[in-house]
Amino acid sequence: MKVLIMIVHSNSQQNLSDLLRSLTQIEGFTFSHVEGHGAKEVHDPFLSARDMVVGYVPRIRVDILLDDSHVDTVLDSVRAMSSGGNELGVFWVTNVQNSGRL
Repeated sequence: MKVLIMIVHSNSQQNLSDLLRSLTQIEGFTFSHVEGHGAKEVHDPFLSARDMVVGYVPRIRVDILLDDSHVDTVLDSVRAMSSGGNELGVFWVTNVQNSGRL
């Protein structure tokens, strides 16, 4: 099992949610509201004047528990969503040693 973690601009939450719900490989996902600042200055068409002045921007963290074989399929679908030239955000994948219900 893997966890796919994505940090995306908050403006993309609804479209991303619609996409993730349409993928049969995904049983569920979690959205968390986060704010971040990176060392690299990036042109982001979604930034407001407030975001530029404050120095950090509202983002959404998405956590998805996936079978190993489904990670690339899900990433390809998300990348296709952002193919309009604007980057959607960043991602990383981590291993899951154990999972269950409490």
